[in-house]
Amino acid sequence: MIKWAGTTYRFHPLFTLIMIGSAITGYFLEAVTLFGIVLVHEFGHLAAANGFGWRVREVQLLPFGGVLIVDELGTAPTREELIVSLAGPLQHVWMILVALLMKWVDVGASSWWDYFIEANLMIGLFNLIPVMPLDGGKVMQSLLGYLLSYHNTILYTTWISMILSLAIIVIAIIQLINGHLPLNILAIGIFLLVSNWYAYRQLPYHFFRFLIGRGNRMSQLLSRGTLAQPIVITKHRTMAETLKLFMREKYHLIYIVGETGRIQAVLPEQQLVSGYLDGKKPGSAVSDLFM
Repeated sequence: MIKWAGTTYRFHPLFTLIMIGSAITGYFLEAVTLFGIVLVHEFGHLAAANGFGWRVREVQLLPFGGVLIVDELGTAPTREELIVSLAGPLQHVWMILVALLMKWVDVGASSWWDYFIEANLMIGLFNLIPVMPLDGGKVMQSLLGYLLSYHNTILYTTWISMILSLAIIVIAIIQLINGHLPLNILAIGIFLLVSNWYAYRQLPYHFFRFLIGRGNRMSQLLSRGTLAQPIVITKHRTMAETLKLFMREKYHLIYIVGETGRIQAVLPEQQLVSGYLDGKKPGSAVSDLFM
């Protein structure tokens, strides 16, 4: 663990093992190059996050990129999350262009620049696979958030990530059977699968964080004016079930409809969120808030 410029950098054990293995097998220069590329990739995320005023608690360095540990889990605007997610892969574009220029002017060993370009392409493209916590997974989650409720967004993203992680493991096993040794792919696939299984177990906590930060997001939406997205329910629907219908970039008005189809009440979403967070039981009906 290293602390620099107010940010903590933590090396994931998988990253450390690959670096040690590279040194033992005589690929130390390649490993150092890989580390430099990953660090620049993560600097892109960090610069974008700091630019939006995010509170970055830690940067975890992985063999294929990194993960920012931030306090804005599910609370920042989707546009900001998209920009922060893409800021990492975009660093590979200028690094590849610089490498091509260095080759063209014949500076340094051409073989090293070839490896540098190949490593950038590998890390950049791998990070765009739609698997959490890769950048592609975060982009997928952000885009799904425009179409689905936030609860379904994080649920479906986690399931898709687990399925694709399993597919990576299967591909590595098939290569292993065919006589290859894709141990790095197998290790990364297992890491992604375990990470997403843990994320699946943490979904209630993740969603609760979203609700806690909802007040600030509502203020942002209302300050610039926004169209309300209606949610129509019966009075018997529970608060927990209704909150799972909330969309991240929408402001909601909850219409409670009686058995005859007449509107009995209209609640602003603040009232529902506050009632839930103030200690109402998750199974309590929405009607408890106005009856």
